[in-house]
Amino acid sequence: MVNSEAIDRLQAQGWKSRQLSGFMGHSGPLWTRREDDGWVYGLLAEDKHLNPAGVVHGGALATLIDHVVSTVAWEACDRTPCVTVQLDTHFLAEVRAGDFALARASITARTGSLVFVDGLVQVEGRAVLTARGVMKMLRPIRTP
Repeated sequence: MVNSEAIDRLQAQGWKSRQLSGFMGHSGPLWTRREDDGWVYGLLAEDKHLNPAGVVHGGALATLIDHVVSTVAWEACDRTPCVTVQLDTHFLAEVRAGDFALARASITARTGSLVFVDGLVQVEGRAVLTARGVMKMLRPIRTP
């Protein structure tokens, strides 16, 4: 269960809760906030995110960073849909219920149809996950 005090604190800091559809809807809620010239993303860890060891499941963190790197690629490509070709993740430390996992990503290179993105997830300034992703821009769907 999420502490309403934690939610109030996030909202006071300018974070907005986003209820997304599809798979991310089951993994969230996702929190977003404008920072400098881009966006940062967050996950307030709840009991539903925990594995049997009592820490946030690696799959929940991988889902978070996959969403973040693909969103950053999508924005950099004029909102052209991008899909994950490769996502290398390194789990550096545990995340516990009540922790706020802050995620950000940046473009490192771009070719004709591929976007290379580095990602980072932190809890209170401590790196808990690093990632390197390769995203592929999809061709527009043509309708007859």
